[in-house]
Amino acid sequence: MKKILMIATGGTIASRNRGNGLEPELSSEELLDCVPEIARSCAVTAVQPFNLDSTNVCGGHWLAIARIIEERYAEFDGFVVTHGTDTMAYTAAALTYLVQNSAKPIVLTGSQKSVYTRDTDARRNLSDAFFYCADDGASGVHIVFDGNVILGTRAKKTRTRSFNAFSSIDFPATAVMRDGKPFYYIEEKKPQGAPRFFHALNENVFVLKMIPGLKADIFDYLEAHCDGLIIESFGAGGLPNYDNDAFFARLKAFLARGKTAVLTTQVEREGSAMDTYAVGRKLRACGNVLEARCMTLEATVAKLMWILAFAKGEEVGRLFYQPVARDIF
Repeated sequence: MKKILMIATGGTIASRNRGNGLEPELSSEELLDCVPEIARSCAVTAVQPFNLDSTNVCGGHWLAIARIIEERYAEFDGFVVTHGTDTMAYTAAALTYLVQNSAKPIVLTGSQKSVYTRDTDARRNLSDAFFYCADDGASGVHIVFDGNVILGTRAKKTRTRSFNAFSSIDFPATAVMRDGKPFYYIEEKKPQGAPRFFHALNENVFVLKMIPGLKADIFDYLEAHCDGLIIESFGAGGLPNYDNDAFFARLKAFLARGKTAVLTTQVEREGSAMDTYAVGRKLRACGNVLEARCMTLEATVAKLMWILAFAKGEEVGRLFYQPVARDIF
């Protein structure tokens, strides 16, 4: 029987409505009591570092989860993290960078309805997460939700209410769960060697979502407060050249101060292609603007926070383009 550590962090799955909307308050033990078949299949130990609506989850919480996994890595065969759906994809991406080369599975799950709701998806998601975690073929960071097993670097929440809340972006789901068993679309060899744990993030990263008519004086704030900038541009990627190329001038000055900028796209699928249009190619003259290509925004944010915690200069770009768990192609 596999030994699994459950790390409960809150979310809808652990929520009750006391009249002011859903709020997380259920303990890990209460969640496990709702799905008794888990205890018959796995030896589960539970910890609860916090109990939050995932809207409140940030880098410090990611580091706390990763620290628990590191401290108890030798004791357990796998880890299940219960989490709110709103920022689950960010947490999955962050854990992918903070816990690398893990031969043991780290599985995130949650639900769209509280475990105490009659038509809840919580019981299925919980049982699927534990059964996948206990499978001999499982490794690395994944989200298990509505029967799909999705790489942590490829997951995005694409529905606010439906049970199939998460999609795998520009990469197939690695497996599906059927009757408590994973059926693999992609079978990968387990990583060899010891896992690598990282202990810091630089949260001074800002996502600038371009909208028509946005003014370049937004850089007054960005230059003062940000080490890393992710520009979520239109279409294939580029910056507007109105106002006498003001955006290009301000971006060039931003980069000249030793800061990092990454171009991505607002379009959900197929990624950026910065050299397609003149407004994209012109970015090359601003300095070393990195390009997210097919990365999800969640993975781009988490990876940049991870890299900027310890790297500078050309090392930032080298690490950004170095694939981790199929995050970039």
